[in-house]
Amino acid sequence: MMNRLLNGLRTFCLLLGAALMLLPFIWMLLTSLQPASTTLSVPTNWLPQALQWGNYLNVWQAAPFARYCLNSLLVTSVTTIGQLLTSILAAFAFTHLQFYGRRVLFGLLLALMLVPGELLLIPNFVTLAHLHWINTYAALVVPWLASIFMFITLHQAFRAQPKTLYYAAHIDGASDWQYLWHVLVPTNRPIITAVALLQVIGSWNAFMWPLIVTNDDRLRTLPVGLMAFTSDQGTNYPLLMAATVCVILPLILLYFGLQKYLILGMTTSPAKGKSL
Repeated sequence: MMNRLLNGLRTFCLLLGAALMLLPFIWMLLTSLQPASTTLSVPTNWLPQALQWGNYLNVWQAAPFARYCLNSLLVTSVTTIGQLLTSILAAFAFTHLQFYGRRVLFGLLLALMLVPGELLLIPNFVTLAHLHWINTYAALVVPWLASIFMFITLHQAFRAQPKTLYYAAHIDGASDWQYLWHVLVPTNRPIITAVALLQVIGSWNAFMWPLIVTNDDRLRTLPVGLMAFTSDQGTNYPLLMAATVCVILPLILLYFGLQKYLILGMTTSPAKGKSL
């Protein structure tokens, strides 16, 4: 009896927590279907009397939203592929190759994770300004082609693979390059998919950096483009919420499509106690 009560209480708490987390999303969705006149009414009108599906059509007409989508897709794809390539190659080099200063360099890279990202905004901006890359696609992409977090994560995953597998591949005549792409990468596909998905989410939702390095609507990404629905006269909340739904919907679909890889990658525990 006591176990049933505890299980029921646990289930109730989980459902309550889930409801509280979903509440802002429900409000966003319902607001996107309301007319602007009833958005801020008191008391709050949760259920719209008539669904305004035209708000979603107006989003694409009120701003160059298609251009924002294309820019976000381009930046997210290039940065994710770039980070995967640089992180996979770097992780393999630090786990399977011997070179001078390897431990020192790894320690420096690990220490870089302690530096807040906001601290690098000004140095990166000044560097790009000297290169005349401000307001270009290069400014949106190049600074994010490498990731210390992704490198460290893949380094731990690669280090967990038994060395005997590496030696066996060499005995069979495989080169380092073949072992990396035909054995190591397929074996660690779940963790690679997980970190790639995290990078896609971070890049797709990036706001601060695209805001400060671009001033042309042709280069704006979706999070920055949401500002088009806020003006000196106020904020058009139905259009803003409809645009926000369009922004997060691809991420939700991507998450549900790759959910099993994300969970498997995050629950995979790398080997402990191994030396660098």
